[in-house]
Amino acid sequence: MKSVAEKEDMAAIAVGKKEVTRDLDHCDIPYYVSEFVEREVGNDYDSLRKLDNLIDKLSENKKQLEEQVLTVSSEVPKRIQNALKNAEDSKKSLSRLLEEETLLSESVSSHLEKAQLWMEELHVLISQVEEIERHLAYLKWISRIEELSDSIQQYLMTNNVPEAASTLAFMAELDIKLQKSSCSHLLAFMRSTVKFWHKILKDKLSSDFEEVLTQLCWPFVGPPQSQAFGLPAPASAPDVYNNLEMLFCQLLKLQTSDELLTKPKQLPEKYSLPPSPPIILPIQIMLNPLQKRFKYHFTGNKQTNVLNKPEWYLTQVLMWIGNHAKFLDDKIQPILDKAGSSVNAGLEFSRALVMLILEKLAADIPCLLYDDTLFCHLVDEVLLFERELYSVHGYLSSLPSCMHILSEESCFQRWLTVEKKFALQKMDSMLSSEAAWVSQYKDITDVDEMKVPDCAETFMTLLLVITDRYKNLPTASRKLQFLGLQKELVDDFRIRLTQVMKEETRASLGFRYCAILNAVNYIATVLADWADNVFFLQLQQAELEVHVESNAVSKLQLGQLASMESSVFDEMINLLERLKHDMLTRQVDHVFREVKDAAKLYKKERWLSLPSQAEQAVMSLSSTACPMLLTLRDRLLQLEQQLCHSLFKIFWQMLAEKVDIYIYQEIIMANHFNEGGAAQLQFDMSRNLFPLFSHYCKRPENYFKHIKEACIILNLNVGSALLLKDVLQSAADNETFKPNQPSATAALNELGVYKLAQQDVEILLNLRASWPNTGK
Repeated sequence: MKSVAEKEDMAAIAVGKKEVTRDLDHCDIPYYVSEFVEREVGNDYDSLRKLDNLIDKLSENKKQLEEQVLTVSSEVPKRIQNALKNAEDSKKSLSRLLEEETLLSESVSSHLEKAQLWMEELHVLISQVEEIERHLAYLKWISRIEELSDSIQQYLMTNNVPEAASTLAFMAELDIKLQKSSCSHLLAFMRSTVKFWHKILKDKLSSDFEEVLTQLCWPFVGPPQSQAFGLPAPASAPDVYNNLEMLFCQLLKLQTSDELLTKPKQLPEKYSLPPSPPIILPIQIMLNPLQKRFKYHFTGNKQTNVLNKPEWYLTQVLMWIGNHAKFLDDKIQPILDKAGSSVNAGLEFSRALVMLILEKLAADIPCLLYDDTLFCHLVDEVLLFERELYSVHGYLSSLPSCMHILSEESCFQRWLTVEKKFALQKMDSMLSSEAAWVSQYKDITDVDEMKVPDCAETFMTLLLVITDRYKNLPTASRKLQFLGLQKELVDDFRIRLTQVMKEETRASLGFRYCAILNAVNYIATVLADWADNVFFLQLQQAELEVHVESNAVSKLQLGQLASMESSVFDEMINLLERLKHDMLTRQVDHVFREVKDAAKLYKKERWLSLPSQAEQAVMSLSSTACPMLLTLRDRLLQLEQQLCHSLFKIFWQMLAEKVDIYIYQEIIMANHFNEGGAAQLQFDMSRNLFPLFSHYCKRPENYFKHIKEACIILNLNVGSALLLKDVLQSAADNETFKPNQPSATAALNELGVYKLAQQDVEILLNLRASWPNTGK
């Protein structure tokens, strides 16, 4: 026990020890002192002996802190003093700079005032010098033009025509360079000088060139066999061809000046002809006699100028192109190649003659636009002309053609209208024909795989002809309008087929109904093939671009179009496929009803009392199954002959599925079977029903999986059946704990049962009548 005095001291200390709280807003010295004492002394009174050391240590710390404070307090005024001195120096420097700037500014202003008069005088002098330079340049240009003009005159006086032509070509290039100048009088002087010499040289060279052409019997208006071109007198032949080449090259040098002075005849902008350079001058001269002949025969009141005979002038132009092709290739093209020209002589000649056709069409079409017969005849002849022009004479699609004239708005809309009108008339006639539903190739087995009726084949030929007629149109937008017409025609033909089909619904197995189904299948198949054609893929891309610009379809549809998952005919193909499926379903339902009617006796067969296989010498088909199997056989044979192979395949597979489910549900699951009944069922199915379909596939039993597997279960020997029953019962008992028991599935698979569910197998096992007495 402690003494009373010690207790009193401790109590006093305890009373004196009060908890000091910290003031967070100020530097709280009492708090830190209290913490320090608590940390160093605490509740250990023996540590009070350390107070002397602690006081010495604190005194030392205090001394160090005082020295640091004195050091800092002595350094800070020095730094401030230095900063103030620097600021004073900067202020003085700034003042000095400002004074210098003021003096310099005053000096510059004074100098500018003095120099202003000099500047004004100098500006006047500079303007005068520039004006004199312009006058000098102007005079130099005039002098240059006059020099060139004098040179041409000198060359002509010495009969040096090639140099005169070259000088004129150089002058024409100078004329082009001067076009940006604002000196109108100089430009006029240059142009008039070029025009003056161009006319003189062109007249002289043209006259000489025409003489040479005359010696060559140009133009060749007779048939190629009777032509004597290129065959002048043997002695003079080299001279004639040398003159031809020389004059052709000299005329070629006048091309630049000719383009400056001559504006080519242009058709109105509404025809949207592609830009093309002017016909080169020598070819123009060669074409003059043919152009005169064309205008003489096919304009005005001549008997050859009649609206109902466009083939006359179209054929004439093709003949001219053909008659002159060899001469142009053999004689003219080498001259152009030698001169370094990129012009193709044959194409240039054809292009000039085609322009005559375009002018003629532009003049004639407004006169026959509303006469369907004349307009349609004109379009037909123009398309024939275009086909021969491209295929035989190698004309380029980038050049102006007759299709540009037919693409003009009023003409094109009329063309669409007439095309649709005649197509609908053709559809009426093909569907009303006596041979509409008969195949043209019915007697040729190899050709008649699709069993296509005449009307469907004629219709697809019509669509193909329409494609050929519009595929050379110059713009994608026009082609898309024709594609829209084709879609309308397909939809119209589908509706007509649907109407005829509805009239034949009561005879869904009849010849006409099958012909309609074959037609629908053929059209859908051909459209699917066309969708992969390059031409229609290009139209699909063009249609995609139109949709993107107009935001007319959803992003999903745009994505399908862009990825080529869909095609331009998808909508039509889907409608035709739906119609085909409906018609096939109707046929399958019809045959299935007949099969069910014929199977009524078979359903009532006494499966429980049939003799076993051991009791029969030979197994034979159930007599009650004969009507059902005969019906199936007859209908399969009938439809195999009337439907194309692809349709018949779909038909028998759909029918097999229905028969499989019907026999399984209505006959097998609705009866009980003894050993003989199960054997008889298996014999009827495997030896009689399945072989009916063996003509169409290698393993017909795979299309009757319900029947096949049910026969397996019903014909198991007793031991296997009992074992299977136990396995299934065990699997059912454990289902709560182990669903999808693998052993039951494995057992069924081992027997060849994959389709039937475990519950169905249990029901089938219970349909077996002969079970041994196991004592259970």
